[in-house]
Amino acid sequence: MARHLPLKADHVGSFLRTGPLKEARASYRAGNLSQVALRLVEDQEIEKLIKKQIDVGLKAITDGEFRRAWFMHDFFWGLEGVEYTKREGGIAFKGETTSADSYKVTGKIRFGAHYMIQDFAYLKRKVDEHGDGSQLAKVTIPSPSQMLYRIPSDQEKELYPNLHDLFEDLAIAYQETVQKFYEAGCRYLQLDDTVLSALADPEFPHFLEKISGLKIDELVALLVKTIQVALKDKPEDMIVATHMCKGNFKSTYLYEGGYEQVAKFFDQLPYDSYFLEYDDERSGGFEPLQEIINKDITVVLGLISSKNGELEDKEAIIQRIKEASQSISLDQLALSPQCGFSSTEEGANNLTEEEQWNKIKHVIEIAEVVWGKVPVQ
Repeated sequence: MARHLPLKADHVGSFLRTGPLKEARASYRAGNLSQVALRLVEDQEIEKLIKKQIDVGLKAITDGEFRRAWFMHDFFWGLEGVEYTKREGGIAFKGETTSADSYKVTGKIRFGAHYMIQDFAYLKRKVDEHGDGSQLAKVTIPSPSQMLYRIPSDQEKELYPNLHDLFEDLAIAYQETVQKFYEAGCRYLQLDDTVLSALADPEFPHFLEKISGLKIDELVALLVKTIQVALKDKPEDMIVATHMCKGNFKSTYLYEGGYEQVAKFFDQLPYDSYFLEYDDERSGGFEPLQEIINKDITVVLGLISSKNGELEDKEAIIQRIKEASQSISLDQLALSPQCGFSSTEEGANNLTEEEQWNKIKHVIEIAEVVWGKVPVQ
């Protein structure tokens, strides 16, 4: 049973990296700064970010992904059986290409002693210290689906001749991930997914079939089952959301298409809420939301672009929310930026920090007009 998300103004998770943070990480990579000194700078910048989020009125508070290079890679690097590697080239967005950082499977996948639990503990402690009790410390990790973004090596094929076996181990690792975050005090977890969200793209399903060796229907069924198993023991008082992303790198994107192909799974997947990108025509209409029968599911409309600094017309956004409410109850809707502001440390979107915070304030102000101030339950 889904837990109804109590927030009407939310955000996806990542923020623009600050100057001191970028300088420290560059110095660390150059060998001029120790890991201890880097973590001290990260702690300081994250604490400032936490205070800023609270000051502007956000209730879901993240660490901005300030300790990460990528929104997804760093989590996989922390699992047993997964290591850093470089691919032949980066991921090609529309006009931009990422670094060649990637991950490879070198052993049986296990949760192990994942460092992100310690990272979350710091976030939770500082949110409790600076907040008034109405804030939720939120952590974002990649969906299991993201494990598809690599070309399996010969070593991996020996370890996992069958993709089903790999995803079975991955689901078990995610079960422990959920439990360990919960034990650390996490009550709001988000899984970011750029795979299921892109099924309507004209080219992407063919790419998935090529790298997985499975027909698209079999692969999607495997991914849905993996997520179901990964979250089957999630605690009742823990909100688990997913952000269905269409790509976010230096204000560009990866995929086009609506949510028709994935909407039929919304009630089957064990998520409490869906962050869906709706900032432009690439994402299609709101009609797929009619597939949601479960009244406890929240859809967070990503109507505010995180790719540029221009503020959207407030009345136009309110009208879009009203349009969405024709497909799903207004009570089941919320508002956020369409994506994070910097999904990788090198891939910051083309706006300033001031514009970023103006976007966040815009979300909060519009949400209060539409729904009023909704207390966190």
